[in-house]
Amino acid sequence: MKSMLDKKFILTLFLILINGLLFSQNEKENQIEDVVIKGVKKYKNKKENPAYAIMQQVWKKKKSNGLLLHKDYQYKTYEKIDFRLDNIDSAFTKKKAFRGMDSIIFKYNDSSEIAGKAVLPIFITESIFNVYGKNGPKKERKDLVATRLSGLKNNQIVSKTIQNMYQDINIYDNTINYLNIGFVSPVSTDGFGIFDYNITDTIEVNTVRSYEIRFTPKNPDALALKGRLYISMDKYNVMKVEMETNKKININFVKNIATDLEFDNPDDSTFIPIRNETTLQLVLNDKEKAKYVLAKRVANYSDYQFDKGLTDDFLNKIVVPEDEMVAKDEEYWQVNRTEPLTTSQQNIYKMYDELEHNPKYKKVVKIIEIGNSGYIPIGKSGIDFGNIFQSFGYNDIEGTRLRGGFRTYRGKNDMWRIQAYTAYGFRDQKWKFGGEAKYMFNKTDRFQVGAGFRKDVLQLGVQLTTDEGIMTRSFASSSVLNSGETTSMSSVKQSNIYTSIEPWKNIQLRLDATQQSIESADSNLFNINYYRGGVLRSDLNDTRFTATIIARPGIKFSTYGVDRYEMTALATNPTLILKYTKGVGGVFNSDFNYNKLQFYYYQPVILGNWGRLFANVEAGKNFDALPLALQNVMPANQSYGLVRGVFSLMNYYEFVADSYAVLFLEHHFNGKILSQIPLIKKLKLREVAFFRSGVGSLKQESIMMNAGNMSLSAPEKPYYEYGFGIENIGWGNFRILRVDFNWRGNYLNHKTTANTDVRKFGVQFGFQMNF
Repeated sequence: MKSMLDKKFILTLFLILINGLLFSQNEKENQIEDVVIKGVKKYKNKKENPAYAIMQQVWKKKKSNGLLLHKDYQYKTYEKIDFRLDNIDSAFTKKKAFRGMDSIIFKYNDSSEIAGKAVLPIFITESIFNVYGKNGPKKERKDLVATRLSGLKNNQIVSKTIQNMYQDINIYDNTINYLNIGFVSPVSTDGFGIFDYNITDTIEVNTVRSYEIRFTPKNPDALALKGRLYISMDKYNVMKVEMETNKKININFVKNIATDLEFDNPDDSTFIPIRNETTLQLVLNDKEKAKYVLAKRVANYSDYQFDKGLTDDFLNKIVVPEDEMVAKDEEYWQVNRTEPLTTSQQNIYKMYDELEHNPKYKKVVKIIEIGNSGYIPIGKSGIDFGNIFQSFGYNDIEGTRLRGGFRTYRGKNDMWRIQAYTAYGFRDQKWKFGGEAKYMFNKTDRFQVGAGFRKDVLQLGVQLTTDEGIMTRSFASSSVLNSGETTSMSSVKQSNIYTSIEPWKNIQLRLDATQQSIESADSNLFNINYYRGGVLRSDLNDTRFTATIIARPGIKFSTYGVDRYEMTALATNPTLILKYTKGVGGVFNSDFNYNKLQFYYYQPVILGNWGRLFANVEAGKNFDALPLALQNVMPANQSYGLVRGVFSLMNYYEFVADSYAVLFLEHHFNGKILSQIPLIKKLKLREVAFFRSGVGSLKQESIMMNAGNMSLSAPEKPYYEYGFGIENIGWGNFRILRVDFNWRGNYLNHKTTANTDVRKFGVQFGFQMNF
C-alpha cells in the first residue's frame, strides 16, 4: 500500500512539473575564543582542530536547548511555498503546448530576480499555523488558521503533498530528512567522521558574536551537505546555518537542496528558530542547460510564549477547520503576512485568476487530477469512472480480467461515498461484482459506518493481517506476469458492515461484522475440501466479528473526508495494528467457532547517510483448529513483481500455521556502496539488501481436518530467504527500474503437492518512482 502511495506522490510531482512546463565557561572554553583560522585546513586528528572543542560544547547542550528549556510553548508559523520555472527563452514561449494560454502565462515572466534570466511563476501557497507543544513527554498540536492557494484550487491533495515535501528542521538532530533521504547534520555527534570543519571568521548574528565554521564533506562523492555554521561565542548555541547538497548529489528529479536556518535569543538562555528557508531545484533531466523548477519554502516563526500551563486535553484535541474558515482574503494576508510577497509571487496570483477561466488550462488541470486519483469525472454528475489503474489483470482461473467501476465524488472532503465495480473473466466466462457505501457523521472523531457486498474470485493467503474492506483486492489476484501457476484461487461471497471512530488523533477503533462463503474457484486445480463432524465439505460458511485497533502516530493526511489521502513524502511514522477475530458458529449457517489474535508492526527508519530501513513484524495465533480456508497462510509472491511484506520464493499455501511470527527487513543504501566504486558510480545505481523469515506451528487437528489436494505444514524451523537488489536503473533523471535477486535459505525440497516445484532462486523487477 505504501509503495503505491509513494508512486502517487512522485506522479503528482511529475505532473506538477509538466504543468509548470506548461504553465558555564571554563579556561579551555575561554581559550577557544582567541582562535580564528582563515582558509581550509585538514587535521590528522580531530582533537587538534579548534572547531572540535567548540562542537563539543554545542553537543553538551543538544538536549537542553531552545524549546526544550520550557515545560510548554506556543508560537505562530507563517509558511510560503512557491514554484518558479527558471531559464525561459523565446523559443520556449512559442511551444505548441502553450497555444491558447501564452497570452496569459508569459505576460507574467519575471527577469528581475535571477541575473536577467526569465522566470515563469507556477504555483504559490501561503499558510498560517498556531503551534502548541509541551516537553516530557513530547506532545504537539498544529492548528491551521489560514491558507491561500493559487492554481489547482480544487486539488488539495496536490497542494498538501507539495507542503509535505518540506519539514521543520531541528539542526540538533543527528539526521536531517530531505525527501526521505537521511543527511548527517553538521551538528551531529558523528559529524567529524563525515565533515572537515574549519573556523573561518567571527561575526555578529542577530547582535550575538559568533564563530563562523565551514564544513565540507570528506568524500566529495558522498551524499552529504556543505556550508557554514555560526556558533555563539558565549553560550555555544547555533545562531545560523547555511547548508546545501554537494554537486554530485544522487537524488532523482533533484539537482540541489539548500537550507538557511536562523535563530534568535529573546533572553539569556533561550535560543529559538525564527526562520527556515529551503529551496529545491527540481529537474526532469540532468543536462547542464536544462530548465528547472525552483521550489522554495520559507517559514517564519513568531509570537513565542512559554510555560502557559498547556494541558494534555488541550493538546490532544483534534481541530479540523472547514475550508471556508481558513480561506482568507488579501486584506487579511497584508496584515498577518510576516514576509512580503515578491513581484514574481504576486504575479502568480494574478496569473491564476486569469487562467481559471481558460478552457485549455482547465483541461490540463483535469488531466493532472485524473492521473493523481485514477478516476475520470462523468460530466457534472458527481460520479467518477474508475479506478482506471485496476482495469486489467490476468490469472490462470479467469484468464484476462477486465474491471470497471464508479464512485460518487462531490468534493475532496465528502462525508459519504458509494463505490461499486464489475469484472469479467474471459476464461471462466463469469461476471464478478462488488459495492460499498459508507458515511462519516463527524470529521473530528471520524465516527463512521459502512456496508458492502462482493462476489469475486480472489487469491487468498497473501496477507496475514487482512483488511476487512470490500473494495480491496490483493496484488496476486490481478498480477500479469507470474513465476508459477496461479490456480489456487477461491470463489468468495462476502458481506460486511462496519463502524469505526478515532477518539484520539491517529488512533482508530474499528468493529466489523462479516459473513462469507468460500469455495475453490476450480476444484480440479485447487481443492480445499475439509472434514467437519465426519462429513466431507467443499464449501465453507463463516460469520465473524473483528475488533481492530490501528495506531499511526505522526501520520498526516491531505484531506479529512470519509476517504483520506495519506501524505508519504517525509513519512517515517510507525503503524501498529492489534486485531481480534471471533468466529461465531451457527449464525447464518456459520461452520466454526474460533478465536484469533494478530499483531502487526511496520516502521520505516532513516539511518543517517546509510540509507533507509523498512521493517515489519507480524505475529498471530488461532486458538482453535481450522480448515485451510480460515488458516493463517504465510504470505507468498509468485509474480515477477516487487511486493514488500511477502516471501518472494514461497509458493501460495506452501506454509500454513495456527501460530506464526514473521519478520521482513529491507534496507535501501541510497548508493552508499556503489558510489565508492570507480566507473560504476557514474551510473547512479543504488543497492538494496533484504532478509525475510517466518516461523510457525500447526495443530494436528487442523492437519487431520484437511481433505484437499495439498499437504499442510508449518515452518517449525524458521524459513528464511535473502537477497539484494539494484534500483535507480535508467537514464538521466528517469530512473524507475529496480531488479531484485532472491535466494531461498532452507526448505529446498519442500513440496505441498507432487507437482510443486520449489524455487531456490528468483529474479523480480518493478517500477518505483523515488527521489
